[in-house]
Amino acid sequence: MGNDSIIAFRTREQLRKYLGIFSPQFKNSRWKMEFLGQMLFGIQASRDTLMSEIARSLQEDILAKKTQERLERHLATDGMDAKIHGSILCDAAPGIGESTLVIVDPSDVQKEYAEKMPYLAKVWDGSKGRVGDNLGYTLCMAIACENGCRKIVPLMLRLWSSVHPEYVSENDEVEQVIGQIASTTNGRGIFVFDRGGDGDSMFRFYIRHGLDFIVRLVGDRYLLNWGGKTEKSKVLAVDLARQCTLRYEDSVLFKSHNKVHNVRVKYGSMPVRLPDWPDTDLHLVVVKWPGGEKPMMLLTTLNAVRTRKALWEVVQGYMTRWRVEDTIRFIKQSYRLEHMRLLDYQRLKNMAALVVAVAYFAAAWLGKKVKLDALAKHVAKVSRKMFEVPEFFYYAIADGLRWLFVRHGRWRGWNCPREECGDLQMEFELLTG
Repeated sequence: MGNDSIIAFRTREQLRKYLGIFSPQFKNSRWKMEFLGQMLFGIQASRDTLMSEIARSLQEDILAKKTQERLERHLATDGMDAKIHGSILCDAAPGIGESTLVIVDPSDVQKEYAEKMPYLAKVWDGSKGRVGDNLGYTLCMAIACENGCRKIVPLMLRLWSSVHPEYVSENDEVEQVIGQIASTTNGRGIFVFDRGGDGDSMFRFYIRHGLDFIVRLVGDRYLLNWGGKTEKSKVLAVDLARQCTLRYEDSVLFKSHNKVHNVRVKYGSMPVRLPDWPDTDLHLVVVKWPGGEKPMMLLTTLNAVRTRKALWEVVQGYMTRWRVEDTIRFIKQSYRLEHMRLLDYQRLKNMAALVVAVAYFAAAWLGKKVKLDALAKHVAKVSRKMFEVPEFFYYAIADGLRWLFVRHGRWRGWNCPREECGDLQMEFELLTG
């Protein structure tokens, strides 16, 4: 048996082991477990969310149309998305510590021409900075990562429509994501949010549940000076930021247009409070970029920001938030999330959960099992992306897995007998540092 075939065999074995994390939620239902295995294999093999492509990738000895109909029937199961997310969180929770960053970021799936899809709603237009005329669905992505580390762990991908009868608000949907993660991790982790998290509802949720957070402020929010608890002590955040003494200076390295830039930033912090929660001690971390008129303002519950090292960890923690944008882009491009065409709302929600389950397998599960040299050489050979995407290697991983699944054997079921392959032990490990 060739080396590629052995790697493909071991990868399918790992996928079967991975399915075991879903067994408790689905109560070992044979049919549901078979469905999950087929969908996870099919999405990865086809790198698509189009049901016809997933069905064809399974290469069953029946008409692909019949395979598609069976998969769509199971995909309509109520509550499947919550069970998938719960299973992933339970597996990932032991790796989430007190200082682990849990980055939450809303996104969207645009379906400009899909007139028959249910509950299409207007979604955010980044070019206009407001809700535009494009129709689609809103997403909320959550990932976990350590401060300054390249390795990411996809946790949740929740989909909703703002015109669905059960929809309350975007804050309510995001709070459900954060609440489920916090409940599974027993409150561990530091939740990181962009300016979209600068709202009374979100701060109320964080403080009531005792969660640590780093949230970037817009600047038009009133804060209380240290020691002040009355209306007279209220000052605009942007005015406080200008008064903050920027004691420290450090270099920030970032990559843009295939060039590495080294920028010196100044930063400092000051104790503040929120007017609605005057008894909760917070810190305003201010970062001044060269040439920028308005400083970056980060509000955090982390009180250990009195030292340079602790303060820099807050700044670096927020900048690590940009990794979630890479993850969303990776999922959309690698699995063609915006290609899904489903005429049932529950199927759409379940498909989003299945896609994040595939991403978790590629980015986190294999990271525990796969041997670096074997996978790196193979991926370099089949995708030629080793040096094209050094900062985000998961594109190459997705390419390599697709090649393995398509070219070397098909999916033979969740609980099939072991295939012939000898005693070679081939374990994988991701190139993520």
